[in-house]
Amino acid sequence: MTDAWHASHSPSRFWRGGHWALELRDDELADLSYDGRTVLRSIRAVVRDRDWNTAGWVVEQVAESDSILELVLHTAGYGAELRGTVRVDATDDLLVVSFDAVSTTAFETNRTGLVVLHPPQLAGAALTIAHSDGSVEESSFPQAISPHQPAFDIAGLAWAHDGLDVDVRFMGDVFEMEDQRNWTDASYKTYSRPLSLPFPYPLAPGEHVRQSIAVRVSPGVDAAPAPDPDRLVLSDAGTAFPALVVGASSAPDPAPAFEPLAETLLLEVDLAAPNRHAALGRGAASGRPLDVRLVVDPAAPETLDGFVALLADLPVVRLGAFDPVTHVTDEPIAAALRAAVARAGLDLPLVGGARSHFTELNREQHRLADELDGIVFSVTPLFHSLTTEQLVESVAMQRLVAEQAVAIAGGVPVHVGPVTLRPRFNDVATVRPPLPPDTDLARGYGPHHADADDARQDAVQLAAWTVASAAALAVPGVASIAYFEESGPRGAVDSSGAERPVAGALRALSRLAGGRLVSGQSPDGRVWAVGAESSGELPVLVANLDTTARELTLVVDGAELTASVPAEGWTTVNT
Repeated sequence: MTDAWHASHSPSRFWRGGHWALELRDDELADLSYDGRTVLRSIRAVVRDRDWNTAGWVVEQVAESDSILELVLHTAGYGAELRGTVRVDATDDLLVVSFDAVSTTAFETNRTGLVVLHPPQLAGAALTIAHSDGSVEESSFPQAISPHQPAFDIAGLAWAHDGLDVDVRFMGDVFEMEDQRNWTDASYKTYSRPLSLPFPYPLAPGEHVRQSIAVRVSPGVDAAPAPDPDRLVLSDAGTAFPALVVGASSAPDPAPAFEPLAETLLLEVDLAAPNRHAALGRGAASGRPLDVRLVVDPAAPETLDGFVALLADLPVVRLGAFDPVTHVTDEPIAAALRAAVARAGLDLPLVGGARSHFTELNREQHRLADELDGIVFSVTPLFHSLTTEQLVESVAMQRLVAEQAVAIAGGVPVHVGPVTLRPRFNDVATVRPPLPPDTDLARGYGPHHADADDARQDAVQLAAWTVASAAALAVPGVASIAYFEESGPRGAVDSSGAERPVAGALRALSRLAGGRLVSGQSPDGRVWAVGAESSGELPVLVANLDTTARELTLVVDGAELTASVPAEGWTTVNT
């Protein structure tokens, strides 16, 4: 059986040049460090097409010496045909990364060039920005997740971290920065071609893209000691553990038989889809409470009234609607939904927010409708990268987006989800893809027609990841968390009805729902714990995303316990 969890790690090797070291993960220069101290999360060359799809690199050759590392590579996919090199030169306190590639054909791109990822531990750190006109600006890395770019017109950046003063110079284009924690990426990203310029832009046959990044370090103030990585402190959160919800299956008929994984089912339906009624019929057949999310059809606004009327005899616990282009609930969308609900004679909690990422919730706060009964957003950790490293590192960022979403909600409940590995749709596509003409579910619906499947859905390790994710997302103000789909390729149950390993984690989390929440921070982003007290019992679920077993000390409501957690596994500790 294929180990999907580890197969999804990028092929890697370590390279050292003097004081400098990095991990070469396929085409990515990852975890750049100086004398063992992290300087940058990553540098890599990227090629994005007009819909922001990423063309992959094929590494043809790697040449290395004590001071030079050079990759010869070419692109594959999405019509991009570029060939070139990425070269690293390391000398004493200076490391230079150079990119030189030529397009062999005409290609429309939204971004082609070098991208730098900065570690999230820089949050709040002082930042000096050198601009292209020679001026200098004093700023800082955002503490709260920045909805928009925190730095523009970048020619250089300087900061201090982990006992080093770091100075980075960018050449070949004008760069700017965005806060990738919006997508639960564990990084700030500095990239080229400002988004204020028109895109896509053309690369002509024979046109070169040449950029370089120079990183210089010097000794700085010693870093503060890190917390004990094997000690987790959980305390009363003053609220209940969120309700556990699971997504309705969008896989083709027939749906398998299985025991329900959670009390409530999240059903998302595009009102422009001819099989919208069949999707509702499948959800209704479950007989369970439904959390219904609708994508409105501006070309046929009457579909909203017709669909809402069908909910009259169903156990709907909340109802939301979203614009198909912005993916948020603005006032016109909310007004149309309120009117449809009133005409149907229903009295339902109406929720809204963003059906895509926290990014849109954060950026489009000014668009959001007033007086919603709840705020919603989705989590899709594999948006920018498909590596397992990305998946694991996203968990700590999920805690941040949950806390910030609660702040945005301003006192109304937050409903997180669905949490899925890959996006359910391309929210940055410049053209909306056509919907299948089917009126039944013989070929499925919605996410089943997107590139949303991931082999790690079968992985044993996904169970531990899901426990860790819930531990991160279960903060005061979050009323429910929805995961994956019930069955099918993206489900906790496969198409035959057999439970995947993650099903056990979902059942365990579902049993915590409504109990007194005890929670805390992870000391290292790799080990997480969460518990809930009910009927005098306080089970604590402990997850270990590390590649080695961990012996942990748990402090739960002041009482000290121990837990042995296998590598990439989870366990229950009864206190």
